[in-house]
Amino acid sequence: MDHRIIEDETDIHEGLAALRQACPHMDRAAELAGTPPLRRRADAFAGLARTIVGQQLSVASASAIWGRLEALVDPFEASRLMPQSDQALRGVGLSAGKVTTLRGLAEAVETGALDLDGLASCPDGEVHSALVALKGVGPWTADIYVMFCLGRADAFAPGDLALKVAVQDLLGLESRPDEAELIEIAERWRPWRAVAARLLWAYYSERRNPSSGIPV
Repeated sequence: MDHRIIEDETDIHEGLAALRQACPHMDRAAELAGTPPLRRRADAFAGLARTIVGQQLSVASASAIWGRLEALVDPFEASRLMPQSDQALRGVGLSAGKVTTLRGLAEAVETGALDLDGLASCPDGEVHSALVALKGVGPWTADIYVMFCLGRADAFAPGDLALKVAVQDLLGLESRPDEAELIEIAERWRPWRAVAARLLWAYYSERRNPSSGIPV
């Protein structure tokens, strides 16, 4: 199946131009936040593992833990993670739940139960189903994987809190949209919802603290 993939900054600029022309809210967000960063991650095992590490953590905390984990598991492959003790993995800052999730991911990759390379050509729904079947992997993690690791231009993460807050602020809504409402709102940003999400995160960051990073 064909997917428009965000490969580099040229794709970000193309998507942003289309969004600004089609939606006055996106145009206003871009006026404040500028061009959002690319934020592509390595796909396959390392990309998904990093997304798991970042669940419910700040950017700074997630980056620090990931740096220590990469140093421990070098090269970062499933076969190198599996022999690590729980004590060693907890020692880099991982919670017990994330240790269990990462072990489950590594085992699934090693046994062939999860074919991450094969998922790159699958529809979004199949990617989601395969990922959330893993213990500890939820819809948000699957969405972020599709967006930043597979690089699909129309991926979106309706469960992300920062996106909800940004949309409420940008559109002047009385209340924060729930997932269903955010999905409906985001229909206007197809086929560039992943660029819209990047812009909304940048907008959220600027509105909250101009010197802070993107909350993903």
